Amino acid sequence: MAASCGFPDIFCWVQNLPPISRKNSMSLCIFSSSPSQPSLNLFITKNNQSPNLSLAIIADFSPPISLWTSKPFKISSNSIKLVDEETMFDLLVNFIEDVLRYGSNKNSSFLDFLKLDSVSNFEDIFNFTFLTLLFLVCIYEAPADLRSECLNTLKNHLANCRSRQATKLLMKLLGSNLEEQWMRSINLAITSWNTELQATHHSLKAPSPLFSYAISTFGLWKVQLYCPVKAMDIENSSNPSADERLQFSLTFHQLEGVVQFNYKVVIQETWVDVMVNTDNIRCDVIRLVNETLMNERGVGASEKHFPSRISLQLTPIRQNKILSLSVSKSSENPAIEFGYERGIEAGFEPQNTYLGLKVSVGETTTMSLKPWKFEESVDGYSANLNWFLHDTMDGREVFSSKPSKLALLNPKAWFRDRYSSSYRPFNRQGGVIFAGDEYGNRVCWKVDKSAVGRSMEWELRGWIWLTYWPNKYKTFYYETRRLEFREILDLPIA
Repeated sequence: MAASCGFPDIFCWVQNLPPISRKNSMSLCIFSSSPSQPSLNLFITKNNQSPNLSLAIIADFSPPISLWTSKPFKISSNSIKLVDEETMFDLLVNFIEDVLRYGSNKNSSFLDFLKLDSVSNFEDIFNFTFLTLLFLVCIYEAPADLRSECLNTLKNHLANCRSRQATKLLMKLLGSNLEEQWMRSINLAITSWNTELQATHHSLKAPSPLFSYAISTFGLWKVQLYCPVKAMDIENSSNPSADERLQFSLTFHQLEGVVQFNYKVVIQETWVDVMVNTDNIRCDVIRLVNETLMNERGVGASEKHFPSRISLQLTPIRQNKILSLSVSKSSENPAIEFGYERGIEAGFEPQNTYLGLKVSVGETTTMSLKPWKFEESVDGYSANLNWFLHDTMDGREVFSSKPSKLALLNPKAWFRDRYSSSYRPFNRQGGVIFAGDEYGNRVCWKVDKSAVGRSMEWELRGWIWLTYWPNKYKTFYYETRRLEFREILDLPIA
C-alpha cells in the first residue's frame, strides 16, 4: 500500500519488527510537513510490568502529546518476530472498534463474529483501517497547528483508488449494520471538520465526501452510497440564512442511499434481450449525533432535509452491440379527480305584496395529486428514470421551487408535520422507498447475439436532491442540495 499512496506501510512495519531487546520502544514517522515542524509518530512500546506491547500515536511536541493508545497485546512467542498473525488481527479489531467509538452509536458488539480466517486482502484492510483511525484522531485530538496540514495530506490518501478499493473490502467484511455505523462515524468527523473550517472562513472540500460502491451478482445490481449533507452542493437557498440552532440540526445529518435493480438476460433466436427493472430505491436522511445533543444545540432531529428528486441514468458503455432500447412508459401521471357540485335554493312567499325569490349557486372543484411522480425517458441508448416530489397544494416540483412565506407558515401544508401526518410523502424516519411493485416496469435493450459469452459494462449515474422546508420550527429558511454519483456495473451475456 505504501508504494501506491505514499503513506507508510504500517502492516509491514509492525509485522517485521524484531524483538525488543535493549530499548523498550520503537517508532515510525507517519507524518511530517517539514524538519522544523512537529511530526506524528507511531510508537510500539513494551510494558515493563507485563509481557505486553501497545501502539500509540504521538505528536512530537515538547513535551510529546499522546493522541491515541491501543489496547495491550501479547508479545509473540516466536523469537524472530515481535508480533504474530493473531496479534495483527487483534490490532485490526482494535482499530475498527476505536473508529466506531468516535460515532454516536457506541455498540460494536457485531464485531464478535469476525474471525482471522475470514479476512482476505488482510494487509490492505489493515493499512486502510489504521489510516482511517489516524484521520479521525487528527480531527478530534491533534493540536491546531498540526491538524490542518496533516488532514490535508490524509484526505488525499483516503481518496486514492487503492484506499477506495480497500474500503469496499472492509465494508464486505463488516456487514451492513457495522457498515452504517462506520460511515456515520467517519461522516460525523468530516462534518465536524468542515464546520470548523467554515467557522474560520476557509474553503476546503471534504475528503471523498461521497462514498459509494457497486455490487453485480446473481441477477442483481446494487449501489450503496453515503454522503454528509454538509458536503452536498447547494442548488438554491433563501436569504437570510438559517439561524445557529437550525443550522446545527441541518448540518449533522447524512444521506444514506441504496439503488437496486434486477436484471435478466434472455437469449432469443436472432438477438439477446437485456431486461432491467427496479427492485428497490431507498433514500434516508440520518442524524449523525445523538438525540440529546440535537435537542440541546439544535432544534430537534425532525428539522432536516428530505428527498425531493431522484434521477438515475443507465447506459451501456460499449454500444456497438446494442440494437435498440425500449422503456415501458413516458410518464406515471398523477391521479386527478374533478368533482362539481351545483346547488340552487329558491323560495317564494305569496303573503307578501312583492314576489320573493332567493337563488343560491355553489360550485366546488377537487383535485387529488400524488406527491411522487415517476417518469421514464430515453437519451440515445441511455434509460432515464426520474422520481419528482410535488407540492400537493399547487402541484409544483419541490426541488426547483421557492415556497412563499405564506406557504411556509401554513400549518396544514403537506411539508408541515411531514414525519407524523397520515398524508406524509415519507416514512416516519423521513426517507422514501420506491419498490418494484409500483416502479417495476421494465427497461429492455436488444443486444446483438454475437455478444453471447462476453461480459458487458453498464454505467449507472445518479443525482439525488435533498430539500429543507420547515417542519415544526418557525422559520422562513429553505434550501435544496444535490449530489452526483457514478458506478460501473458488470453484466455477463450468458
